[in-house]
Parts: sequence; C-alpha cells; structure tokens
Amino acid sequence: MSCPEVIPEFFILDVDGVLSTGQFLYSSNGKNYKVFGPHDADGLKMLKGKLKIAFISADLKGFEISKKRVSDMGYPLFKISESDRLSFIESKFGFKNVIYMGDGYYDAPVLKACVFGIAPANARKEAKEAAKFITESRAGEGAVLDACLEIINRYFK
Repeated sequence: MSCPEVIPEFFILDVDGVLSTGQFLYSSNGKNYKVFGPHDADGLKMLKGKLKIAFISADLKGFEISKKRVSDMGYPLFKISESDRLSFIESKFGFKNVIYMGDGYYDAPVLKACVFGIAPANARKEAKEAAKFITESRAGEGAVLDACLEIINRYFK
C-alpha cells in the first residue's frame, strides 16, 4: 500500500470503550477501577514521533482513573462531554488533521468527519458504521494496538 500524500498530524482516542474495556467497577464507595489492557501502550509507542497522540474522556466520576493511566503513558487527556466532542475536535485539531478512535453513539459523527475513523470490534453499531476501519480486537484487549498497526501500514509504509 502506498502512503497518502497528506499524513494526519493527530491521533485522538476516546478512553472508555477504546483504551479501557468500558466497564466501570463500582463498590459501595463508588467507581474505583477501570480495566486497561497491556498491549495498547506498545502500539502507541510505535506511533511516537509520527503523530501527536491525545485522549478524551467524558467520564467525570472516573476521570482521575483515566488521567492516571493516560499520564503514565505520557499523553494528554482532555475532559470533553459527549455532546461537545465533535466541535472540540474540529476547533482544536481540525478534522483533516485527525485520525480518531471511538466506540460510542456520540463518536459516530467524529469518526465520519475525521480523515480516518477507527472503531474497536465491540463498538456500538453507529460507531462501526461510521468508521473506515474496525479492529479485530475488542476494547481494552488490543484494539488500540490493532489501530496503531493499521495507521502505520496506511500512512507510514
């Protein structure tokens, strides 16, 4: 596959249902844990120096958990509501500069508008219909690694 003439500048990913399994583990004290897979950080490392990587989350109660995981990997995390996702990405990054990975109903318009939209295998049907690529792996189980490998094949070979 030949490289496209224009390579996007950013890879923006939703956290819950993409980097994590999307499950929220509650106790009587509230939301305490999220499940993240071990392989996705490897894929993101492969893209370092090729794309600017950032994450978004609308999960207010679990934001600190997501922030800890994302900052441990060395990336920025933005707190953006689902309804503001489309306008935030357009104004901050520009759709022509973005590869986006999302899994939910509110991700579908972003997946459709950006240069290259990616959804995990277990994403909502709206997200999968809007995406240009659907990973073989499920969220939190290597979906981000799958996405990174596809980005490398599509844009950097």
